[in-house]
Amino acid sequence: MTQATELAAAAGSPDPRVGLRAVRALRRLLERLEVVQVDNARRQGWSWQEIADALEVSRQAVHKKHGGRPAVPTSWEA
Repeated sequence: MTQATELAAAAGSPDPRVGLRAVRALRRLLERLEVVQVDNARRQGWSWQEIADALEVSRQAVHKKHGGRPAVPTSWEA
């Protein structure tokens, strides 16, 4: 099982401590995945509007969240 699969299973736990901890970890993982993919899209020339459309948010929201930060390294190992 992968870590994400284990976390998803734990999120459904009847024990709220286990479930909420897993939800918090999944939220962090999701945020990191979004950063990686937004950077990937920008490197490939996508506009903020294209990224916003893919994420189903406004262009302003995605630009505000991601526009002013440095790009993450291309490797997950960093």
